[in-house]
Amino acid sequence: MSANEDQEMELEALRSIYEGDESFRELSPVSFQYRIGENGDPKAFLIEVSWTETYPQTAPIISMNAFFNNTISSAVKQSILAKLQEEVKVNLGTAMTYTLFEYAKDNKEQFMENHHPVHSVTSISNIISVETPNTAPSSKKKDKKEQLSKTQKRKLADKTDHKGELPRGWNWVDVVKHLSKTGSKDDE
Repeated sequence: MSANEDQEMELEALRSIYEGDESFRELSPVSFQYRIGENGDPKAFLIEVSWTETYPQTAPIISMNAFFNNTISSAVKQSILAKLQEEVKVNLGTAMTYTLFEYAKDNKEQFMENHHPVHSVTSISNIISVETPNTAPSSKKKDKKEQLSKTQKRKLADKTDHKGELPRGWNWVDVVKHLSKTGSKDDE
């Protein structure tokens, strides 16, 4: 079989295997991404495999340059890529994209054992921009409702203990007054 026929068969197989898998993404008919680990997992990483024209007779291009991997140190990325390249050498001449993704899933803990998240400015600003729109409107409304005068604040502080909680039985007098008023009406 020619390289193109092998690629077409592997493409069909990948589409059927990973149909509905949120971790898999087909960037083009010769380029694929797979997220190893759950979304939100600090040890999750993304592998991109791109086929050359002569793949599978020649090695595919494996990359970890996706923005998703920006918290992974370059040393850990190089280590993962080196281990994946060893797997490529073993499988050269056969369809190996699925094999590479499964190998990475099976060895995720070993790959990421030396991983210590590198926090970059872009990831922090991204988190802030995602959270800000959700909290901004509600915080404006709360600020308007919770504005108290100094006198109101003093009265509130006098009623509560140091934790901001009202003492046990603070409203018992009100309950007794209420019951006495309702009880007297029933007696009449």
